[in-house]
Amino acid sequence: MELDLSILWPAFVAGLLVLSTHVPLGQVVLARGIIFIDIAVAQIAGMGVIAAEQFGWEAHGWTVQVAAGLSALAGAALFNLCEKRWPEILEALIGIAFVLASSGSVLLLAGNPHGGEHLKDLLVGQILWVDYETLGYTAALYALILLCWFFLRHLLGRIGFYVLFAIAVTASVQLVGVYLVFASLIVPALAVRGGDSARLPLAYLIGVCGYLAGLLLSFFFDLPAGAITVWALAATGAIAMMLMRGVSRPRLQGG
Repeated sequence: MELDLSILWPAFVAGLLVLSTHVPLGQVVLARGIIFIDIAVAQIAGMGVIAAEQFGWEAHGWTVQVAAGLSALAGAALFNLCEKRWPEILEALIGIAFVLASSGSVLLLAGNPHGGEHLKDLLVGQILWVDYETLGYTAALYALILLCWFFLRHLLGRIGFYVLFAIAVTASVQLVGVYLVFASLIVPALAVRGGDSARLPLAYLIGVCGYLAGLLLSFFFDLPAGAITVWALAATGAIAMMLMRGVSRPRLQGG
């Protein structure tokens, strides 16, 4: 079976774009102990998309994008407030928000005969069907996010982090789905945890290998691309962690 790059290449580029923002953001999320904020904001953005479509707005129109973005920003503002007032229970509040957003999506789709399929697309994504126009818009948005993150982060503060996070997640969910967004944020950061900023390239490499392996497995074994890529990312991260542990252990023994 020959590789069909016309399908795999746009999907791989979509994965690279998601990783470009989620790998550095993920390191901050892990360091601050707010692990589930990504999946919660992603689910809130998804509920915004579903709500907009329930009002009859075009599924891929700009109004739906605005609804998703505003929903994610509202969620980010809420979590920023919770972090200020109740930092000791922030993770629990994030989990509750995720459950409420998930349940809200189910309720909004209760009368939709295609509701189950819609929820599946939101969670697992349709990475193989991404088009070049969407990739172009997303690349421009992520370039702006990365510019702010790497050069203006010291000016943004905590609320700036939440705003950039919400914008990035909103775009990512519509590219690859909630599950891959979460995996892209957490797996590379977890694999290189405890390291300094020099490990950022390694985290990127882990993410790239995970997406590449997942898409190839999806193509050759006819498996759902989003789901198998989540597993591939997890496996790549686990292998990287074992390899780094094996390298560091002899150094510790030698020291």
